[in-house]
Amino acid sequence: MGLFPSDILSAAEAIIRDFTAAGLMVSTAESCTGGLISGALTEISGSSAVVDRGFVTYTNSAKTELLGVQEQTLLRFGAVSEETARQMVHGALFRSRADIAVAVTGIAGPGGGSAEKPVGLVHLTVKSRSGALIHRKMLYGDIGRAEVRLATVRTALEMVRSLLTR
Repeated sequence: MGLFPSDILSAAEAIIRDFTAAGLMVSTAESCTGGLISGALTEISGSSAVVDRGFVTYTNSAKTELLGVQEQTLLRFGAVSEETARQMVHGALFRSRADIAVAVTGIAGPGGGSAEKPVGLVHLTVKSRSGALIHRKMLYGDIGRAEVRLATVRTALEMVRSLLTR
C-alpha cells in the first residue's frame, strides 16, 4: 500500500512527467496540508528534477519568516485568507528556483472553524514566474481532517498542472 490514494499518485506522476518534459520546477508552501503536496510529488521517481523545495509554514511566524507574508496581512485578513495565500505563493516562488509555486492555507478541523471561516475552508493559489495566477476558495465542509487535507492535495495538484497548460 502506498502513502497516497491512486488518484493523487496519478496526478503527481502527470506533473512530474509534464514538468520534466518542459524543464520546469515547482515549489510548495503548505499550511493545513503540512507537506502532503510535496510528499505526493516526491513519492514519484524522478521528482528531484522537478521539485525544488517545500515550505511547511504552519504558524503565522513561519509564514512571515520563511515566505515573507506581511504581519499586517495576517492581522487584517487572518492566516486562512486569499490575501495570505497570495503572499505565501509569491514568497515560495521567489525564495526558490521554481517556475511555478503552489500555496495552501485552511482549516482542516475538527476544531478551529467559525461562522466566517468554517472547518473545510481552504485557500489555494498557484503562480508562475511569468505572473499567471490561479486562486481558488474551496469549501470542502466538515468531512474530517484527513479528507480535507487529501481533497486539498487533489485540488492543488490539479491547479499546478492546469497552470502549466496556460
